[in-house]
Amino acid sequence: MNDIKDQWTSRVLKALEDMAKEAGVESDGFSKRLSVGKPPKSEMGDLSFPLFPFAKDFKKAPPVLASDLAERLGGEESGVGTAGPYLNIKINRAAAMKRLLVDVEAASDAWGSGNELSGRKVMIEFSSPNTNKPLHLGHLRNDILGESCARILQARGAEVQKVNLVNDRGVHICKSMLAYQKFGDGETPESLGMKSDRFVGDLYVKFAEWAKENDNAEKEAQEMLQAWESGDEEIRKLWELMNGWALTGIEATYRRTGVSFDHIYRESETYLLGKDQVLKGLDSGVFFKADDGSIRLDMTEIGLDTKVLLRSDGTSVYITQDLGTAISRHEQWPFDQLVYVVGSEQEYHFRVLFYALSKLGFTWAERLFHLSYGMVNLPEGKMKSREGTVVDADDLIDTLASLALTEIKEKGREGDVEDPKGTAEKIAIAALHYFLLQVSPGKDMIFNPEESLSFNGNTGPYLQYMVARISGLIAKASREVREAEPRPELLDRDDEWGLSRRIAEFPTLVSRAADKLDPSILASGLYEIARDFSRYYHEVPIAKADDAVLAASRMVLARAVLVTLKKGFRLLNIPYIESM
Repeated sequence: MNDIKDQWTSRVLKALEDMAKEAGVESDGFSKRLSVGKPPKSEMGDLSFPLFPFAKDFKKAPPVLASDLAERLGGEESGVGTAGPYLNIKINRAAAMKRLLVDVEAASDAWGSGNELSGRKVMIEFSSPNTNKPLHLGHLRNDILGESCARILQARGAEVQKVNLVNDRGVHICKSMLAYQKFGDGETPESLGMKSDRFVGDLYVKFAEWAKENDNAEKEAQEMLQAWESGDEEIRKLWELMNGWALTGIEATYRRTGVSFDHIYRESETYLLGKDQVLKGLDSGVFFKADDGSIRLDMTEIGLDTKVLLRSDGTSVYITQDLGTAISRHEQWPFDQLVYVVGSEQEYHFRVLFYALSKLGFTWAERLFHLSYGMVNLPEGKMKSREGTVVDADDLIDTLASLALTEIKEKGREGDVEDPKGTAEKIAIAALHYFLLQVSPGKDMIFNPEESLSFNGNTGPYLQYMVARISGLIAKASREVREAEPRPELLDRDDEWGLSRRIAEFPTLVSRAADKLDPSILASGLYEIARDFSRYYHEVPIAKADDAVLAASRMVLARAVLVTLKKGFRLLNIPYIESM
């Protein structure tokens, strides 16, 4: 149906350009000014083109211009009318509906996919956990943004590589290691029956508590880092053991949430990268040596001060590593775009990184993008990992799943659900992912567990419930309805037309979400489809319509809704549940 809108847009634009040519008017820029919307009332038409932007060009009042244009396009016989300054178009609904339902049925799982990004290679870096603690609520927002954006880009034809840079070295890692030496007593995650990343995270909290009472704590952690960097065999062995614990637990959470990566980098393997590039930049005059001996980047050109790229003692800073890692990645997999999914507090860092790479002469630096996202907290307030108040990802999912299972039991649905515990887990993941994605990435947000689990309103469980309801409707349809030949022209209700328009807009929503790297665009569209179908479901009999042919026709529409929602679920990483 969007192709019909595109066709009419092209026809209106050509008519305007023809009229301009006849009147000796310059028509450059008409395409950018021509917009299309919907009339305020359905009886006025299906598409509406405001003609205010062209009044000065033709030196005509917008209503007069609308009338002239309507006449040129065939008038009422062609479904073209006016309402003051608006040109309104009535689409042949029966033909449009039939074509849409055929297209959705034929596309099936590919519905919503496109090829406008075909040939583009996009690398997305996200998650980037530290190996001194489990994933937390902030990581969950990062992970679902990265995973969903990757799936959406792939759906529109891009070749995507998902990468993860694990922060597995540094003084913060040594703090957990030092705490284990002092307080671990030889225990292991297995001996205590704990998830292994939680075991390591508890040690990090233990270090913070100990450091409050011991002035030498930070010094000892720094000394351990120096020992690690010098290759101390005992320290390296402990580091490998504890990193293994942390990563095993983190990977289990990834599997639980449906997140995966094509390549995992480790800071221990990349932290020495970039030094040679900085020295080359110094030799070429791109960077300069400051009075203190450090090598710096002058950023007055972009309204910033200077930035240290190498310390006076020749050691790296974070941006040194990021310079080298970006260059190395492009050499290994020449991407067209590299997207960093990182919190908004790092906006300055990425401005500096992108500018430094461009000054070094890497033209692809123009195609680097920081997908900046806002803070996410619980209603109780901000999380602080050192104080042990971080919202552990697994604990949060466990809580959501427990609440969902309680809801299933209280509603007496255990007998209707094949696997109540497994279903509760899927509801928990849907509640979490949808709630985190429905807000545009740049905004701060408060995650409310109880609100996210509601089966009413704009939530993941509500969408799951609607999909389960449609699945059940289709499964229970009578043989007479299943065998009847559907006739889409019978779907002449306004709510049926409205639903079909929502479905038709789905590929455009996926395309917009890919262009903006904003899954909230898609989340909003899915909710509108589910909400409209819910109203339709309650107002008209579908599978039990009096006439089997009418019922079969309405079932085709219901299947199109199901196909659309299920594809949206895959793109937003929301589990599908057939019955709830």
